Amino acid sequence: MSTFNQTCPNPSTFLLTGIPSLESEHVWISIPFCLMYLIALLGNGTVLFVVKQEETLHEPMYYFLSMLAVIDLVLSTAVVPKMLSIFWLDSREISFGACFLQMFFIHTFTGVESGVLLAMSLDRYVAICKPLRYKTILTSSKIAQIGLLSLARGVGIVTPLTCLLTSLPYCKTNVIPHSYCEHMAVMELAHTDTAVSDLYSIIVATALVGTDFIFITCSYGIILRSVLRLSSQEARLKAFSTCGSHVCVILLFYLGGLLSMYLHILDLSLAPHTQVLVADLYLVVPPMLNPVIYGMKSKQIRKRVFKLFGQRKTLAEASM
Repeated sequence: MSTFNQTCPNPSTFLLTGIPSLESEHVWISIPFCLMYLIALLGNGTVLFVVKQEETLHEPMYYFLSMLAVIDLVLSTAVVPKMLSIFWLDSREISFGACFLQMFFIHTFTGVESGVLLAMSLDRYVAICKPLRYKTILTSSKIAQIGLLSLARGVGIVTPLTCLLTSLPYCKTNVIPHSYCEHMAVMELAHTDTAVSDLYSIIVATALVGTDFIFITCSYGIILRSVLRLSSQEARLKAFSTCGSHVCVILLFYLGGLLSMYLHILDLSLAPHTQVLVADLYLVVPPMLNPVIYGMKSKQIRKRVFKLFGQRKTLAEASM
């Protein structure tokens, strides 16, 4: 491979096409993506601010929600600004190192988000099934350890894949038919056998997502059984309401990820722009909807947001 690389050096830059075959519509496509990104910034930023300011929200569930907000901000910011520069300015170039750095952030924080969702299901299990031991089981130090463990797991899994990919010779072309450095799209440019990296990525993705999803499903199975045994209908409704937002976020994350991944793996004869749009939306829609879903379901967050905007309105009226 080293001899091959000497005669065929890697390109210094890649060219991102944006949405293949829809280049003439880039300006119109950029509008919803820009709006979704702004909503994601505002929503997740608001969640972080509210949890920090409101002492009554200094609880495990809201700490995990803050972790999710940070992850969503990193994921969307790693992709959308460059995407918009392609749509608006036709700025398609991305350096070799920046391309793989973007890929590293996307896959690392996708893995971290899966770990945080698993931790959130554990939080709901303890809160509903073992409420008297809730504060002793989920202490602040344990929450920090869970967050660091999720981050370490994501970095540890993605680093070998990134090293494998950067060692390949990319001599076919430097044009990536995508709007960001998506793993499969970049790997197709390699002028060598990619069986090892293909196998590693499929095994790791399936094992990581599959294991987390199995544990989450088991957790909610136990929660559902416990909730149905409650004698009070009001208590059952409260428990279902508490878990409902988390279930929505889980389905949005896992179903969207599986759809995006298997559209690339399976030959379904879909138009290239359809596959790219699905992959783009997967990294933009969940960060936008997650704070909205939790904001609608969490009375404490809603009250604090309304209180915050009410104070701002009163101050604005007083200054006029």
